[in-house]
Amino acid sequence: MPGSGSPVEAAAFSPVFKVFATCIVGGCAAWMAQLFTSGALGTGKTTGVVWFLAGLVMMAWTWWHIMRSRTRITSEGLHQRWIWDKDMAFDDLAYGKLIRIRGLEWLIAPRLYVRTLMGKFTVFYGATPELITEFERIVRELREFRQL
Repeated sequence: MPGSGSPVEAAAFSPVFKVFATCIVGGCAAWMAQLFTSGALGTGKTTGVVWFLAGLVMMAWTWWHIMRSRTRITSEGLHQRWIWDKDMAFDDLAYGKLIRIRGLEWLIAPRLYVRTLMGKFTVFYGATPELITEFERIVRELREFRQL
């Protein structure tokens, strides 16, 4: 059964992805500041400022969680700290699949797609070789266990 190894915890997203996310959010903030100071967003309460700011706040919220997101694998199950924390007990798992683009793991975090016996699914991200190895082990052991 999956989860028989020692606990593993690491970053959910790669450092390169975090830099890209920072550049995108920072660039959008700089662009908004430039538009605002030039008067291109208009004045008053019904201007583009409100909508642009709302979008920027949502981007910043997501960025913050990308920066601090971590995935942990214990003997009991999977956990990822995210905008909403994700948990999945190994006892409930029915299916698992590792989704990744080989050679681009440094940019696009591999993800473990898991589904429970009741059909609930969750995706866990893992950006380190240790997490990817554990994801592979979980998928393999789950496949073997469910075939019994």
